[in-house]
Amino acid sequence: MGTEPKILIIEDELPIRRFLRSALVAEGYHLIEAENGQQAIRFASQQSPDLVILDLGLPDMDGQDVLRQLREWLTVPVIVLSARDQEQQKILALDNGADDFLTKPFSTGELLARLRVALRRHSKVVAEKESSIFEAGDLKIDLSARRVFVRQTEIHLTPIEYKLLTTLAKHPGKVLTHRVLLKEVWGPHQVQENHYLRVFMAGLRKKIEDDSANPKYLLTEQGVGYRLAVD
Repeated sequence: MGTEPKILIIEDELPIRRFLRSALVAEGYHLIEAENGQQAIRFASQQSPDLVILDLGLPDMDGQDVLRQLREWLTVPVIVLSARDQEQQKILALDNGADDFLTKPFSTGELLARLRVALRRHSKVVAEKESSIFEAGDLKIDLSARRVFVRQTEIHLTPIEYKLLTTLAKHPGKVLTHRVLLKEVWGPHQVQENHYLRVFMAGLRKKIEDDSANPKYLLTEQGVGYRLAVD
């Protein structure tokens, strides 16, 4: 084994593990395979994976419980696998700390793209952890000075718009659910007020996007939340 990223796959169905193994080994990833939750937690603590792929349907324990336990100490990206009819489970997983999700069935191309984005995002977060400057394309946020620029032109935001943008910037590329954003920006008593988000996101897009109807930075995950694109 060289320096290739280590991917921990937590999946009890052998055909899916075979599909994942075939796709990832061909791209040079090193795999660690767990068939149940207890095994997954043990492997994660012993082998320090660079990314985790977690199926929520496990034979010995709830996948959400596995995710919560991993998130007590594991900071690497977690991509959740979910069935098409598991919308609420998907949202709960994101609330519990997952970085992204794949809906079954998914293609090899989509899987590899999600992995690359998650690994790049994590590397960027680690590298810039001490930096007070966030940059993505033409967007620049000076967190220490509380200033925002698009193509070197300063953009004036309201306090709520600024907090919404910086909350997303602190988790670049990661899907943040409506509930998480409402809690972080407006407080724990406003977690059901999705219309707040829609109104302020629309205003924010008008200020920083070239085309607010086709945003390239503030992306919607339909029915789930938003993410700040890093590519």
